[in-house]
Parts: sequence; structure tokens; C-alpha cells
Amino acid sequence: MLAALLPWVAALYGAASVVCFIAYAIDKRAAVRSARRTPERTLLLIGLACGWPGGWAAQRWLRHKSSKTSFLVKFWLCAVLNVAALAAIATAAARLLPSQA
Repeated sequence: MLAALLPWVAALYGAASVVCFIAYAIDKRAAVRSARRTPERTLLLIGLACGWPGGWAAQRWLRHKSSKTSFLVKFWLCAVLNVAALAAIATAAARLLPSQA
């Protein structure tokens, strides 16, 4: 049963990652133009909501938010929390859902 959910989880992470990457790109563009910026809290919350792979990709490809240590610590904390939550949900679901053995 859990295997059937894997494509949905992958799609969720993929969609959230695209949203997060775009948010970083918008913030990078605003930074270059000295325009109104996206709050760091917003970028971190999108990352926490399964978008952290896209945030990580944006940090590498766009070279944005990749050197500020305080942000990076928060970013990786959000990534770890997200993965831990996914593992906890998967573990609970495996215990609750009947196996198809």
C-alpha cells in the first residue's frame, strides 16, 4: 500500500520544489534590482513544506542564499525536519495500513 503512495509523494516534492525554486529566483531578481525582497521566513516555510530540494537547487544554480550561515543553518534544519516528518508519517502509515502480503 505504501508503494502505491510513492508516486504521489514524489509529485508533491517535485511540485513544492518547483515552487521553492521559483520563489528563490524571484527573490534573487529582487535582490539584484534592489526591489522588495521575499522574506527569509517565506523561503524557509516553502522549503519545510517539501520544497527544500528546489531551494537547495536554487542555492547552487542561482548562487542565492548560499553563503549566509544563519540562513543555511535554518534551511538545513527545515530539510531535516521535513525528512523526519516524512519518515514518521511513513512509519505510522505502515503500522496502520493492512499489508498486502
